Amino acid sequence: MKVAVARETRAGESRVAMVPDLVDKLTGLGYVVAVQPGAGSQAQYFDDDYLKAGAEVDEQAFDGADLIVSVNPLDGAVVRQLPPASCLMSFLPTSQVPDLVVELRDSGVTAFAMELVPRISRAQSMDALSSQALVSGYRSAIVAAGMLRRFFPLNMTAAGTVPPAEVVVLGAGVAGLQAIATAKRLGAVVRAYDVRAAAAEEIRSVGAQSIDLELETLEGSGGYAREMGEDRAERQRALLTPYIAAADALITTAAVPGRTAPLLVTAEMVEQMKPGSVVVDLAAETGGNVEGSVPGEVVRIGHAQVWGGKNVPGELPGPASRLYAQNIVNLVTLMTRETDGEMAFDPDFEDEIVAGACATRGGTITHEPTRALVEGLVEGEQA
Repeated sequence: MKVAVARETRAGESRVAMVPDLVDKLTGLGYVVAVQPGAGSQAQYFDDDYLKAGAEVDEQAFDGADLIVSVNPLDGAVVRQLPPASCLMSFLPTSQVPDLVVELRDSGVTAFAMELVPRISRAQSMDALSSQALVSGYRSAIVAAGMLRRFFPLNMTAAGTVPPAEVVVLGAGVAGLQAIATAKRLGAVVRAYDVRAAAAEEIRSVGAQSIDLELETLEGSGGYAREMGEDRAERQRALLTPYIAAADALITTAAVPGRTAPLLVTAEMVEQMKPGSVVVDLAAETGGNVEGSVPGEVVRIGHAQVWGGKNVPGELPGPASRLYAQNIVNLVTLMTRETDGEMAFDPDFEDEIVAGACATRGGTITHEPTRALVEGLVEGEQA
């Protein structure tokens, strides 16, 4: 059995799908691990590290591989060169790359999308969205502290007292809770808001004050918030405005995979913030929680600097890669079974985790929402 580790080709991507410390987890299952040269160098994992860990380093790593793992999906040109029935495992934002999904289907490739791993307790160790959100949440608080030209913590000195910074976090999922916890560790006074009922207790558990707007909660499936109507959104923005105006730093983390991020903060709300204030929008790549944020750029709105996140986990590629690689190992372990007395890469498509994560297989699109999207696009072109 062979697992190939791809060298990422997307501009700005510094993560890698496997780290040397976890190679033995795969070789222990009976796999040969082959890594394309330089695959981990941007995350400070070098070819010699992989060789010492028992992996091969080979430009032709894909040859004969049972499974190819990567962070981002392989390019369509590479997919077309793969033999039918090849298996891939990566992030695969199916709604954003329908043309690539069609390439995968037409090439007969079995593609597992890390975004599609079901959010059930048995799959928590395979949940790459959560592991990367953890990194993003931590990074967001560090960015806010670095950009803000004042202390985060309270300082009492002979020269006088410097009050702590006030931070507001919107969204209390994995990223939001990590942002709250990090800002608290840095000494800020933190207030946070989330539309889900369970969020208030979670916010308090990491030391922040929960903002209660006295609005109905919006519980969705899979631990995500349910989409809100425009009337509800307008009332929420109006009630949040005074909290945001009083904040030194605002961090927004609300995102739902495969959908446009909800607009939580208008430019007019940001314009009411104090001179020198900072806004960090982790959802900038998917439409933005903050009106006017730009992915990968810092823009000024009123007196505030607004930082738009772009591949935020990639800004901490070492730990992000380590967490992602563990997700990969756990998923591969689930798909490795004894067959005829020998271990083999043999996904059980009756398993809800395996079936849920599968996007394409055997020349078909197995993820129903993606299939409907692709068929809709084809019908639109024909019309």
